[in-house]
Amino acid sequence: MAATALSPAPLIERDHALTLLRGMLLIRRFEEKAAELYSAGNIHGFLHLYIGQEAIAVGALQALTPDDAIVATYREHGHALARGIPAGAVMAEMYGKASGCSRGHGGSMHLFDAGRRFYGGYAIVGGGLPIAVGLALADTLEQRARVTACFFGDGAVAEGEFHESLNLAALWKLPVLFLCENNRYAMGTALERHQSQTDLRAKAQSYNVPAEQVDGMDVLAVQEATRRAVDAVRHGGGPQFIEFLTYRFRAHSMYDPDLYRAKEEIARWKERDPISTFQARLREAGVVTEADVAQAEQEVATEIVAAVAFAEAAPWEPVENLLKDVCTGAPR
Repeated sequence: MAATALSPAPLIERDHALTLLRGMLLIRRFEEKAAELYSAGNIHGFLHLYIGQEAIAVGALQALTPDDAIVATYREHGHALARGIPAGAVMAEMYGKASGCSRGHGGSMHLFDAGRRFYGGYAIVGGGLPIAVGLALADTLEQRARVTACFFGDGAVAEGEFHESLNLAALWKLPVLFLCENNRYAMGTALERHQSQTDLRAKAQSYNVPAEQVDGMDVLAVQEATRRAVDAVRHGGGPQFIEFLTYRFRAHSMYDPDLYRAKEEIARWKERDPISTFQARLREAGVVTEADVAQAEQEVATEIVAAVAFAEAAPWEPVENLLKDVCTGAPR
């Protein structure tokens, strides 16, 4: 699937432009620091970086209210930060500390914050899809005017949960926004090698779910498309599907040698870096200056330093709490 050219920059209010820019910078610098800490042995387990896909989390969440629900994947650090979960709570969770957003029980792939209606972080591919349908069904039954936004990758489209979830959501006209982050690779398998139909909109349309394909490297295009879809869902239109065309600049995970992609392909997509291209568009339009960008970078750097310090100083889970919140079957 070829990369598409960026559209001309529309007019955008300066403060909002800086909000979008700072949100993407926070995710990028957080992920870069996480990779550094992982390599140093401070973070253990699996680590899946969101570098290259920042425009989707930041743009999409502009269209949602604090009362709406978010369901994400194991590549969810960006979604959590964009939702407003403090960087320190996310970093502490990745350290396995008790001050983490999941009290250190979940780690990188299982970020959770019920107060912010951020319901995971799921390590199983496609695992969040039926959860999103259940949340939306509960809101429907309770007559709550909420939207549940469910993020997933192109690899999840091959899972049975995807088809079951879209079918039920369409049948019951549930308020679910299905957001597919198509980064062209399911782990190390290229899209054309794991999908016979590479236009993923067609999958949703086969269940009578309205679907749109959007440039996922353009934060403004993401924001506007998501706002349209959220408006349709919130006003009783049933589920909507957006396929964001994007690309991850790093390997699938820190364990992945990334031998399945050509370096030239990665370089071509990096030319469309969502942060640098957005900065260029804003400067060209006279919306921000170099000083504005430098200040945003400084603010983010300060926040990352504080997040690492918080995680380093945070306590470990007490031994007596190790079995807390662990469910087992009822004794016979």
